Order: sequence, then structure tokens, then C-alpha cells
Amino acid sequence: MIRSLWTSATGMQAQALNLDVISNNLANVNTSGFKKSRAEFQDLLYETIRPAGTSSSQDTQVPAGIQLGHGTRPSSVLKIFSQGNMENTQNELDLAIEGDGFFQITLPNGETAYTRDGTFKLDSDGRIVNSDGFTLQPEIAIPTDALSISVGMDGTVSVLQAGDSTPSEIGTIELARFVNPAGLISMGKNLFITSEASGDEMTGTAGENGLGTLAQGFLEMSNVSVVDEMVNMITAQRAYESNSKAIQAADDMLQLANNVKR
Repeated sequence: MIRSLWTSATGMQAQALNLDVISNNLANVNTSGFKKSRAEFQDLLYETIRPAGTSSSQDTQVPAGIQLGHGTRPSSVLKIFSQGNMENTQNELDLAIEGDGFFQITLPNGETAYTRDGTFKLDSDGRIVNSDGFTLQPEIAIPTDALSISVGMDGTVSVLQAGDSTPSEIGTIELARFVNPAGLISMGKNLFITSEASGDEMTGTAGENGLGTLAQGFLEMSNVSVVDEMVNMITAQRAYESNSKAIQAADDMLQLANNVKR
């Protein structure tokens, strides 16, 4: 009975973490480029009371042994990089990636971060930047006399300048991809940085070598499904409640055992 108290406690702790993950997903249901997370768990060590295969007689063996588990623990919180819905914004600096890949962003310390959020803007120097003013990589500066900006499916950026009848190409937006994007480290601000698990980035032209294509005037929305998260929340709540009932039952049994001599 003492074991069951601790075992059920691990279940309650696990479901509390599960609810934290679900809450973060729901909080970011309208965050552009957000990727939902999923809590994953594994069972703890087992106490082997009777090993399977133990001889029960000279010519026979026990087909199944006795093992008692000690509960559960979180094993990972996995980012799921499935495609989010596309929203038509008709803003020429809003970009969405259809398929695999990340935009590359230069951080103030010179490091490179990666994002699926394509809500870009222009800074005072005409450079394409994200919402925090971090520069898109490779750096592209829009001329001050540009009348319109066009971004092709392959990332080619062209502008129509005053006095010209045809657009002129000024740069190309390159994308990056990873062998294991789930290994990227979230740093907030819709940005990710690399880790040993993600591997090194592989950059290239959009639409080539497994990279997705770009859609101008669209934003990729969060891939969170409110219905799925609500179901997951109910499941986590019921699992938490069941574990608390198990603790209560173990406590009642201990109370009965303590009152045997009374």
C-alpha cells in the first residue's frame, strides 16, 4: 500500500506536466507559425518478485513472473512540425512556407535562429526583419523608391521601382531544414536554435532538395487543434483524478490496517 501511494503520486505529477503542455498549446492557438507540443511518458523501474522462466518443477517453468511497477515519468515534450493552416493576409511582406523548411533570422549576438513565422516587416534601413527587428538572412534591403515587392515560390525577391516598367531582382530568400527538427530548442519569440539532436542546418533554394515553397501574402497559422487539445485536457484531468482516487484508496486501507487492534 505504501508503494501505491508513491506510484499514484508519480501519475499525478505526470498529468500535471501534461496539462502544462496542453495549456501552452491552447495559449498559442493564434500564434503564427507555432508548432504544438506533445508530452510523452515512460514507466519507471520494476521490482521483480518472481522472474519469468523460473523453474516450478524439474521439467516445467513459470510462464509469467511477478513484476511491480513504480509509476511513470516524463520522457520528452515533442514538438510536432505538421503544416498549419494558411491564412490569406494580402500583405506583400507576409510569407508562408508550404512544406519543409525554416526562415533564417540573425540574432543581435550574430547567431542564427530559425522560424516558421513569416510576419516580416521593413526597418528604417529598408531591410526585411521580423517582429522584433531581427534581420532575415540572407539580408535583403528594399530600395526606398520601390512601389511593390514580389516574392516568388523559389524565394526570389523582386521590386518595381519608380520610373521602371519591369521589376528588378534584388535577392533570394533561402530556407533551412534539419534532419531532426524535433531536436531544435525553442527560445521563445517564435524562434528555434540548433542543438546536437537537431543536427546542422541544410540551406538551399525554396522548392529544391526537399525544401518547401514560399507563398506571398499568406501566413502559416498555428497547427494546434482546439478540439484535440480539449479532449486531451479532459483525458489528463480524468487520469489525474483516477490517480488521486488510488491514493485515497491506499490511505483508507492503511487506516483500516492501523485500526485492526482497536
